[in-house]
Amino acid sequence: MASLRNRLLAALVTASVALPASGAGGSAGVPAPVPAAVAPLGAATPAALAERYAAGRTAVLAAEHTAAARGHHLRAAALRAMADPSRTFLSFDGRDGGRTVEVFGDLATARRIAVLVPGSDTNLDRYGLLRAGATRLREALGDGSAVVAWAGYRTPSTLSLDVLTPTRADEAVPGLRAFVRELRALKPDARLSLVCHSYGSVVCGRAAPGLDVADIVLMGSPGAGVPDVAAMRTRAAVWAGRGGGDWIGGVPHALVELPFVTFGLGADPVSPGFGAHVFPAGDGGHSDYLRPGSPALTAVARIVSGKAAHDG
Repeated sequence: MASLRNRLLAALVTASVALPASGAGGSAGVPAPVPAAVAPLGAATPAALAERYAAGRTAVLAAEHTAAARGHHLRAAALRAMADPSRTFLSFDGRDGGRTVEVFGDLATARRIAVLVPGSDTNLDRYGLLRAGATRLREALGDGSAVVAWAGYRTPSTLSLDVLTPTRADEAVPGLRAFVRELRALKPDARLSLVCHSYGSVVCGRAAPGLDVADIVLMGSPGAGVPDVAAMRTRAAVWAGRGGGDWIGGVPHALVELPFVTFGLGADPVSPGFGAHVFPAGDGGHSDYLRPGSPALTAVARIVSGKAAHDG
């Protein structure tokens, strides 16, 4: 057992050095003010949502002012774009790389809602990739739908040992669970799904027990922080897909408990033993799941819409 643990640890450390660089850079070092507290939404009405979105825009503008005053002009420019009146943030915190919850579509009328949980290196400096994916998924879902990009946790850097442990995911779990409960209370009749990419799969897997969602979709997953679907303790349908060109397939899939740390992110979600429904993801790479016209985007949209269950 000790020899196995040592080999796995060596493989994981090697993987952390060999993985493609994502460039988290100094995102967390850009200062931002503490955002004002907001009361929980009492209803998903147009008036209540407009008030929350206005508060989100105020928080973005406050962070933009601070970034500009401290000489962080690229961040300030990005924040000015985020403060556009057409953007709708349920919450925003510019500190420590950023925490955002942005809505795409009309949450007040949505009958199908996907909560998109991103993976490593997702921060305010790299937010465009998440926003593009959320926009495309919303377009694929069509009328009567909304996508919520939930970047509500401190994501690990791809080039770090943090990405090889479930620690950051466990830190994110309370926030994701609270948000899903709030969303379910606001939209009790909506079909609600979690769509989780890369390290976001670990967040979703660890948050899954008892969550009132219809589907949990794992895309490009290094693991879900659990050995199998049964360990997720969920009534949701669990789906997994991995593109043929995704380097994540070469990451060691295991979970090793050491005295002071847990290494590894669990079993491979697309393996037969994991127990997920495997959806077609095409031949794309790690960032291609929600690309226009991709098989994965089509499959995920069918799942979120409740149509994939009829495919057998």
